Amino acid sequence: MKKTLLSLVALTAGLVLAACGNSDKADKGEEINIGILQYMEHDSLSLARKGFLAKLEEEGYVEGENVTVDYQNAQGDQSNLQSMSERLAGENDVILTIATPAAQAVANSTKEDPILFTAVTDPVDAGLVESMEKPGGNLTGTSDMVPIEEQIALLLSIAPEAKTIGIIYNSSEPNSKIQADLAEKALEDQGVKVKVLTVTTTNDVQQVMTTLAQEVEAVYIPTDNTLASTMPTVGEIATEYKLPVVPGSAEMVDAGALATYGINYSDLGGQTAELALKIIKEGADPAELSIETSKNLELVINEEMAKALGIDPESISVPK
Repeated sequence: MKKTLLSLVALTAGLVLAACGNSDKADKGEEINIGILQYMEHDSLSLARKGFLAKLEEEGYVEGENVTVDYQNAQGDQSNLQSMSERLAGENDVILTIATPAAQAVANSTKEDPILFTAVTDPVDAGLVESMEKPGGNLTGTSDMVPIEEQIALLLSIAPEAKTIGIIYNSSEPNSKIQADLAEKALEDQGVKVKVLTVTTTNDVQQVMTTLAQEVEAVYIPTDNTLASTMPTVGEIATEYKLPVVPGSAEMVDAGALATYGINYSDLGGQTAELALKIIKEGADPAELSIETSKNLELVINEEMAKALGIDPESISVPK
């Protein structure tokens, strides 16, 4: 009986130590290991990563001093995602995943490491968590679901005479399809015809965007990884055909679109870091940390593009 009691005490102590492992590390000033897997290179995803690290630094967790970062970028390649996920699994106190494919790859590689995600539109639909309120596993993070109804209202206020509005996105990106479907419904509810064209790679963008530009009076683009990485091309075509383009994110505006009311990905990365700090400093369980959406939305206008389209930047605002 005494032996059984001792075994139970040892087991309980072990569980407590395991739950508080990250917190103990932080309290003792030991080095924290952070793995980062980014799906591909484009401004929104990179800003989320930089915002994450900047927030950690604000809280005293500085890369090269008390934080070691293993940063991997899959460059949009699925085979890279798998090998990089396996590299990061089991080697880090927390793993940050940026974009849905990266989150899914790491989630498939480890069921034990605490995983943070950001730039994921619908983590429930992606199979990453059980619910937004109670993730239920070893993942939590931030969603980049954008205010689509407000963005569509902005687009219609810029192009009030438009009879047909185009939507373009990568058909293989589930997040993009979710947003595109919502945008299409919002436009149809306003009595506007919608023309939807899709791409499968960055190589398709120029041809498909050119085709779309000849059939519509304005364009909406979700926070699509493929389109985000080719926005300069989209901008050139929009300028040629005098098309206002409203995308999902501010970074896409800077790269070639006209305007949006959307997420600041640097801030979103910072929000994700706050969740990471709860795990690192307090030993919080990801299963109990609710998924967050962006706390900050902003109107962003590309004044150079507005002038190229003959639009007064001062006339652009989000309809109330």
